[in-house]
Amino acid sequence: MSTDLQWLLIRKYNSFLVKKVPEGPIFSREPGNLLNLHSHKYSGLANAKTIDIQSSESGLQITTRKSKASPHAVRPARSTASVRNRSGGRRTLGVVASVAKSGYRPDLRAAALGRSSALLAAQKEKKASPPKKVRGKKAAASIA
Repeated sequence: MSTDLQWLLIRKYNSFLVKKVPEGPIFSREPGNLLNLHSHKYSGLANAKTIDIQSSESGLQITTRKSKASPHAVRPARSTASVRNRSGGRRTLGVVASVAKSGYRPDLRAAALGRSSALLAAQKEKKASPPKKVRGKKAAASIA
């Protein structure tokens, strides 16, 4: 079945649609959708080649769907690359860019980089805020 026909079938009704505002944007929670936008370009269900980036305990997992796999295969036709947390942001972005750019889906490169950098920022531990300094009359009162 062609990807255009699949999109026409799942475009209006599927379990991953998120419609919050009647006239606002329509989002999608489907796996493989990098921007979570409901469109044919970013759809993880209707496209033969998809890139999925997820956060895991050990780092980031980059999953791509193999396009030439047999539909009768026993295992799912996916390849997974993992990047550890301690590898750093530049290495992670390089791995993601090379997966997207290597003839797989170069049009999704910017979206993949954006998603991976957002997940890396969310995984970082936040610094503790310094204690507030007492100023003005309260500072003078505490000294005296």
